[in-house]
Amino acid sequence: MLEVERLLVAYGDATAIWDVSLTVGEGELVSVVGPNGSGKTTLINAIAGLLPVRGGRLRFGREDLTRLSPHQVSSRGIAIVPEGRRLFSGMTVEENLEIGCYTPGARPARGARLERVYAIFPVLRARRRQMAGTLSGGEQQMVAIGRALMAGPRLLLLDEPSLGLAPTIVDQVFDVVEALHREGMAVLLVEQNVPKAMAVASRAYVLAEGRIVSSGTPAELLAEPHIRSAYLGE
Repeated sequence: MLEVERLLVAYGDATAIWDVSLTVGEGELVSVVGPNGSGKTTLINAIAGLLPVRGGRLRFGREDLTRLSPHQVSSRGIAIVPEGRRLFSGMTVEENLEIGCYTPGARPARGARLERVYAIFPVLRARRRQMAGTLSGGEQQMVAIGRALMAGPRLLLLDEPSLGLAPTIVDQVFDVVEALHREGMAVLLVEQNVPKAMAVASRAYVLAEGRIVSSGTPAELLAEPHIRSAYLGE
């Protein structure tokens, strides 16, 4: 489904990630874990078209995404939940959600998708006229995920969904991620919460200093003592 081949992304003369290759299969949930500053957000933003690619290739299905703009990537069926949520605080919950279906292909499904988001996150229905900036951090993360779902993606990119949230809210967010996966949605999850990321993934990659240093099933990675101690916080 998604193929990342020898990806190189830089900020000016500073290389952020290099020679990064990974895949996400149809309906698969794959995690990318690693320490702060390892390049996880750079990777996910490059896949979404938010950062230019200096080298390597991105493919989604049979199509080359490498030089596409963010709205072109979105129209192909990829949606991102960015780190820090990035909502429009002066707009209502529902207005923020509707931004997710701005593409021509998504607009006709607006009503049905709103109902689906409200079914997944009932609290957002009650808050739909409330300004997004007045919500709790957990509710804002729900809006960010709901906004991505409004696009009707085949692949959901999640960048640090647990960041800044209370443990009980983190559990709720990951319950939703697992439910979406069970429905058949492919997910690429970038996450510092290693136990959570490993618990939901079928496969995982360890990213450190801008490159992939190991990959495999969660059980395989957790069985490698040097990976556990150096990169997985044990």
